[in-house]
Amino acid sequence: MPSMLKYFINLLFLATLFMGNAQTETIDLQPTDTVQYKQEYGLRVGIDLSRPVFTILDDDYRGFELVGDYRLTEKLYIAAELGNEEKTQQEDVGQSVLYDYTASGSYIKLGIEQNTYQNWFGMNNAITVGGRYAFSSFSQTLNSFKYFDSNRLYSPDGFVLGSDTPMEFKSLNASWLELVVGLKAELFSNIYLGASIRMAHLVSNKEPENFRNLWIPGFNKVTDESNWGVGFNYSISYFLPLYKKAKKKSETPNSDNP
Repeated sequence: MPSMLKYFINLLFLATLFMGNAQTETIDLQPTDTVQYKQEYGLRVGIDLSRPVFTILDDDYRGFELVGDYRLTEKLYIAAELGNEEKTQQEDVGQSVLYDYTASGSYIKLGIEQNTYQNWFGMNNAITVGGRYAFSSFSQTLNSFKYFDSNRLYSPDGFVLGSDTPMEFKSLNASWLELVVGLKAELFSNIYLGASIRMAHLVSNKEPENFRNLWIPGFNKVTDESNWGVGFNYSISYFLPLYKKAKKKSETPNSDNP
């Protein structure tokens, strides 16, 4: 009996110590939910869809553009476009054609863009704002031209023909800055559909003697009144994951709760 009594006393003593320690610990009634997951970083490459469509629909146009971006941080990307275009156009004055010309060349655009869209947990869509510096190297061929004559004395039905022998002007170039606003939506796993609109300002423009650059690949039409231009693209691209970074998602407790 004494040994049995001693056993119960020891058991009671241990239970008392355990309950005392448990009461000194703080109980968090609103624990913060922390989840850690891996964000994918890598290269996204694709093509512009509008230029092949215009190539099919317009006999006077040919164009192709590659697009790409590389993710630097959670929100920041390096972006680029590389393309080639050829366009034949006519400059009309009234009812008569003054110039018929063809511009052909390549261009590259480099810059950065910031994702302003707050994705749901685990999503990778983007609404971006950014900029580009663009450079184009091209040639221009004057297919034919007429002399402008407002009196129409010698040619009442149109302007006097100057020449219909093509004249090619090589080693032309231009550069410009672009403000770009766009979006990218993930259609399927790693497949993205994108669109963007661009406001461009011409910075430099090397022109041939006795003629003007009327259309610049990558920039579009050039006018006397303004150095501004507008462009757009629609792209489909594939994201190639290269590595992952851990991101910790914390949910702040609602301050209204007790």
